[in-house]
Amino acid sequence: MSIDDLPAARVLGLGHDVVDVQSFAEQLDMPGSTFTALFSARERRQCAMRAQLKGDGEACHLAARWAGKEAVIKAWDEALGELPAPYDVESIPWSRIEILDDSRGRPHVVLSDGVERRLHESLGCGSGSDDDGRIAGQAGIIWHLSLSHDGPIASAVALCCRNA
Repeated sequence: MSIDDLPAARVLGLGHDVVDVQSFAEQLDMPGSTFTALFSARERRQCAMRAQLKGDGEACHLAARWAGKEAVIKAWDEALGELPAPYDVESIPWSRIEILDDSRGRPHVVLSDGVERRLHESLGCGSGSDDDGRIAGQAGIIWHLSLSHDGPIASAVALCCRNA
């Protein structure tokens, strides 16, 4: 297969976010902070493993994933245009928007079934399920994600695309 064999995709939304790692680490370490609850157990486990492997702190890896979550929300919001947002600032289900590494260490977006359904409904991609229980139109929305952290900064870019 060559790149010419891949289906074309239309960019619906672009999101970018930058996080100050030190400030982020301080928020994580605040007594009584529930900030870590914004991450799933899988995200926290992967960040702990990455920190151990790379010999650095978990905060920089969590900060990059936080930037990824923010970038996803921004791309989704841009894709909506003038349509109403499915969540307000207080109701975003942060821990159900996961930024996980695949088997090759590449970050990707994993949405819970409920969030995935809201994404497709909000973008007019269908809301029912097919015979396999998958969300209708699920194959129509794809995410591209890039995370980075260097020194005091973590950054992420997310593209929300629809297969042509």
